[in-house]
Amino acid sequence: MFKPLLIGLALLGGCTQAPQPADISGIWINQTAIDAAAQGRPLLKTLSANGRNLEWDIDTRTARANASSAFEVDEGQLLPKAPGVWTVDHNGYGSDELQLKGQQLLQLPRKDLPGQVFQRPYPPAAEGTQWGNTFRQALNSAYMGGQWKILEGQGAGGTVVFNADGNLSGLGKSDRYELCLGGDCATQGAGNDTLYLGKGDVGDSWIFVRYGNTLEIVQAINHSRPDEVPQLSPGPRQWLLEKQ
Repeated sequence: MFKPLLIGLALLGGCTQAPQPADISGIWINQTAIDAAAQGRPLLKTLSANGRNLEWDIDTRTARANASSAFEVDEGQLLPKAPGVWTVDHNGYGSDELQLKGQQLLQLPRKDLPGQVFQRPYPPAAEGTQWGNTFRQALNSAYMGGQWKILEGQGAGGTVVFNADGNLSGLGKSDRYELCLGGDCATQGAGNDTLYLGKGDVGDSWIFVRYGNTLEIVQAINHSRPDEVPQLSPGPRQWLLEKQ
């Protein structure tokens, strides 16, 4: 008399829903590059050594996946390939393959690009954040965050604070900074690491050298005419900072 009940339970067990596919929607950043740079290494060389892309912005609902480098966005169509694996078609101009592995999103290597590893940002990116800003703010926090003491230069003995959002205090009259991550600013600096320092809409490019916990900021001498693309080389030291 118990057989119908047992059969019924077996049928109910067979109706258990299959696991839902993982949703990779949202922003993923190249945390490996950030962690390497945070050790006090030269910035452009470190970013270059850890892959071209800095950030992925994915929306599975619209099947869109955009990869951000230091100077451009490659828009793509997201296509499921296998459980946990997707192909991104960049409108006929090449493709990438993404794979979810635990808490990491892997961009698999291809002939012209090495593989890369991406992670969710913490704290999570705010909705509507402009492309590339999530990576930049995470890098600012890890690479420039904390307090720096001025060892040499204007304001010696004082404290400089670089905030993740690009605000700055304690370094002359400047209240804004921006690290060069690649593109035109890197070309103009002839391979030297550069950053922008300014107040409001007025500012200049400077060359900096990072050695572990020390940061040297030197004048960037422009060897080009006013109507030419700037070509910068290191000049006299302006500040020497030490991270506290």
